[in-house]
Amino acid sequence: MSHTTNPGAATAEGPRQTSIVARLGRRLEIRMLGLAIVLAAILSLLSPYFLTTSNLFNILDQSVVIGIVAVGMTFVILIGGIDLSVGSVAGLAGVILGLALREFPIPVAIFLAVATGAFVGLISGVLIAYFGLAAFVVTLGVMAIGRSLCYILSGQQSISDIPDSIQAIVYTDVLGVPTNVIFLVILYLVAWAYLTRTKGGRTIYAIGSNAEAARAAGLSVLFYSVLPYVVSGALSAVAIIFSVAQILSVDPLAGTSWELDAIAAVVIGGASLFGGRGTIIGTLIGVLIMVMIRNGLNLMNVSPYWQGSAIGGIIILALLVERLISARANRR
Repeated sequence: MSHTTNPGAATAEGPRQTSIVARLGRRLEIRMLGLAIVLAAILSLLSPYFLTTSNLFNILDQSVVIGIVAVGMTFVILIGGIDLSVGSVAGLAGVILGLALREFPIPVAIFLAVATGAFVGLISGVLIAYFGLAAFVVTLGVMAIGRSLCYILSGQQSISDIPDSIQAIVYTDVLGVPTNVIFLVILYLVAWAYLTRTKGGRTIYAIGSNAEAARAAGLSVLFYSVLPYVVSGALSAVAIIFSVAQILSVDPLAGTSWELDAIAAVVIGGASLFGGRGTIIGTLIGVLIMVMIRNGLNLMNVSPYWQGSAIGGIIILALLVERLISARANRR
């Protein structure tokens, strides 16, 4: 009995597999994940300490603060906005936390700090979405006001009488994993589920893609244009709480340059500054890339004065390479 083969099946399977690979290759998060893996491999060759267990946990720990801020920044950038105030809002929330801890229990002080961040974000969101002011200008103004209030409320001095018990939110662990890292993972899972599985998340993407079309479709454009700024402000406050819990001190300058790190992480992760494109998974990859670069430079004893130049150059190079790859992929 002779056996026959179906050449059509083989040829169909080949293109199908090629198509899957091509689709994965066109996903920006996959390419940035590849970049993160290559970067980790290079750093492990340059420093024998990079891939040690203690350093990997150190990278995760360093990712918590900027990772939390980057979630809020992702929401804002997805609607085509920008939030330059996250650093000063974090600093203001930290000062409120430090002052509140003198009078109230830790849970109440944390609530007041987060409420402060959310309220400032609400003000920014209303000015931008309801009154139509430019997001860049509004958040730049809020950044200046927030930093000024940090100095005024703190008396231009660090607040160092923070109770040791607040460190429990950072230095306890579950099955060997620090609680702050667990919180970060849960936060990203919740943000991913919201953006991909709910009407609110789809509305945020729709606003970033075409706000007028979203309004014509009957979506709550005003509400979902304000919400990202509230989320950004609240998460900035949450981030400073974890930072304060680690160092048991609040400085009026706390949070300086967080907005730059957060924006860079979100953009490296594939989000468009024009809105409508980006993923929370991409943001997480962007955060890890940022932290790995800093960690690797520290392990190689690169001067802090040169680290900013090195990080900025690597970020620009990564974005340039990604733009060239994306342009080539779109021409196919």
